[in-house]
Amino acid sequence: MKIALTGGSGKLGHVVVAHLRSVGHDVWNLDRVGAREPGFIQTDLSDYGQVIDALGGVDDRYDGIDAVVHLGAIPAPGLAPDSATFRNNMLSTYSIFEATRKLGINRIVYASSETVLGLPFDIDPPYIPVDEEYEARPESTYSLVKHLEEQMARQMCRWNPELSVSAFRFSNVMLPEDYAQFPSYDADPRGRKWNLWGYIDARDGAQAVEKALEAAGPGFEAYIIAAADTVMSRSSASLAAEVFPNVKVTKELGEHETMLSIDKARRLLGFDPKYGWRQQA
Repeated sequence: MKIALTGGSGKLGHVVVAHLRSVGHDVWNLDRVGAREPGFIQTDLSDYGQVIDALGGVDDRYDGIDAVVHLGAIPAPGLAPDSATFRNNMLSTYSIFEATRKLGINRIVYASSETVLGLPFDIDPPYIPVDEEYEARPESTYSLVKHLEEQMARQMCRWNPELSVSAFRFSNVMLPEDYAQFPSYDADPRGRKWNLWGYIDARDGAQAVEKALEAAGPGFEAYIIAAADTVMSRSSASLAAEVFPNVKVTKELGEHETMLSIDKARRLLGFDPKYGWRQQA
């Protein structure tokens, strides 16, 4: 495919770009920052004019984009004033969605967020493992934007029955060098309860994007994308019992099984996480 990928200079984005190119796709990185190299197009994603121009083709380097992978955003709460986060992320996603609609591009994979599940879980989740079946519970401006983006995607799919939008609720993205800090998490079981001790290896995040580009059907679907295990050495069942004693556990948890359910991504996309901190130890 010819793929326009936003945020390809970021922590997850640069891994996804490399992976998609390695399996034969042509990928252009649309980002505000990046190295001056083939495939990079400096683009302000919040500027609709720049976005539709970049997606339509720059000089004679490409035309006829087949799919868009939208990862570009202020990537977490608290990194910028709330109003700046709202403006940048909301306008960027609107610009991407509207430009693809105008240009007739019918395949989008984009980064929603695990935060819509209710992070940091100061209020107990409705059940464990959490999944995509309950209403969004945004607890920050960043998360509110992610929720609104999902609603926008749903409506655009209603407008265009041929449009495929996969919203990836990525867990906390990790690179192999991040795993050195994982053993320190064992000291305090509440230290990482904010996302139910979840994470995602960037290489598996890239795999998930590839799977959705290949397999996702028309319409909107949200998917939790997480590693198969937790960041902790101790058992998932003991963590849930100690930190969330009043929350119903809906299935028997494996020894280190993620409490961010990836069953839907496994079932519909064939997602199968391969990497994790235990393999790096």
